[in-house]
Amino acid sequence: MRVGIVGGLDRSEQSYQRAVRAMGHEVEHHTGYMRGSASLELERLVDRSDLVVIVTEVNSHVAVQTTRRLLRERSRPAVLVRKLGLSRLVALVENHASALAANEAGR
Repeated sequence: MRVGIVGGLDRSEQSYQRAVRAMGHEVEHHTGYMRGSASLELERLVDRSDLVVIVTEVNSHVAVQTTRRLLRERSRPAVLVRKLGLSRLVALVENHASALAANEAGR
């Protein structure tokens, strides 16, 4: 599973990568700064992600709005959080992975 994170602190990206990789998943991070080709990068992140976590406290208003629009257009699951710590991210990934496994088992 690939998890996209939009916003949050840049300094946390390495910790996110290590923790989620240890769980057997991948993380992709977008800072939320919307200059230059950032809009295209955000669109690609949404397209590649199985779950998108939007951090609202450290993020641009435009990035949050754009991400939410892209998620609606693509029917992708998302979680909005004010802050994102490592334990919260791990819990979100575990919950989403469990829900995916339950859906697959029910088919």
